[in-house]
Amino acid sequence: MVGLVLGFAVAWLRRRPAERTPPGPSISVLVQRLVQSSHNAIVILNEFGDVVQHNERAVELGVVRNRRVDPETKKAVELVQETGEPVEIELFPAERGVAVGRGPEAVRGEVRPLGEGFYAVDAADESEAVRLEATRRDFVANVSHELKTPVGAMALLAEAVLDGADDPEAVRRFTGKILRESTRLGTLVTELIALSRLQGAERLPELNAVEVDAVVRDALSRSQLSMETTGIDIATDADSCLLVEGDRTLLVTALANLLENAVAYSPPGSPVSVSRRQVGGYVEISVTDRGIGIPADEQQRVFERFYRLDRARSRATGGTGLGLAIVKHVAANHGGEVKLWSRPGTGSTFTLRIPAHSNGSGSTDGGQS
Repeated sequence: MVGLVLGFAVAWLRRRPAERTPPGPSISVLVQRLVQSSHNAIVILNEFGDVVQHNERAVELGVVRNRRVDPETKKAVELVQETGEPVEIELFPAERGVAVGRGPEAVRGEVRPLGEGFYAVDAADESEAVRLEATRRDFVANVSHELKTPVGAMALLAEAVLDGADDPEAVRRFTGKILRESTRLGTLVTELIALSRLQGAERLPELNAVEVDAVVRDALSRSQLSMETTGIDIATDADSCLLVEGDRTLLVTALANLLENAVAYSPPGSPVSVSRRQVGGYVEISVTDRGIGIPADEQQRVFERFYRLDRARSRATGGTGLGLAIVKHVAANHGGEVKLWSRPGTGSTFTLRIPAHSNGSGSTDGGQS
């Protein structure tokens, strides 16, 4: 009996490894699949810097071309051979002949020793991070410049007031300029705060059904002073009774910015109009002017912070260069967009597209149409 039991035990132990082996692909196959599906560039090199294995992402990011590794990466491999320590690499395809817009602008990674004369390259596309950092630097530089200008002007004007304290006419003239600069500074700070909230993690208030006609009326009211100053009348189409899903205050701010922009870049007395309609699941509010127009190569840039098509005109009208950036982010935060049609010498049409309220018969937060 003991011998029989031992025989069964030996037979079971011999079968056990085979029974424990799970069906399916081997570990090496799974590792190969992992490498090929990685979002990073993965390259295996031998001691001579020859490519032993790589994935498709390595070709897309320019780390490997024609089965040869990038020269900068090869230098890093040689350094790893000397030191035995991992080495970080930073590759810029634009500097290696890849046209910007057709490939990544920045690739960063690391070369690590694997032992026995083999080395691994693990690199990732950092283009978005580089662009964000460049945008941040530009933003800081622009904010510094824009804030220093009115602050410096007020300081000089205050000195002028002190020097001309015995001249009532000079005091009135300089204090009027101080008031204009302080108003401009206050507007800039307010718009910077609004833009930072729209771009940041702060959530929008709860969206409600908003009357488009009420938004148009409020935006026209805000633009009344600019209209009177320039002699420009803003024509509107008939009330539409349309409803959108949104935040009324932000929508009024966006439309008012479009109206102020149209008035600022139009000749005195020229027409500006507002129209509204529903297209599919969106409500479109369009502002059309007969102003200077925008060249095609600048039509996307006008939505950048502090970008001005005509700096002299914008300064004269007290513009901050943030209005269209705010419009863009208000639209995006509502699940919509802002579209632009323009032709130099003819004029421009900015269209704010906001999702329509799903129940047109529901209550609203606006007044009567």
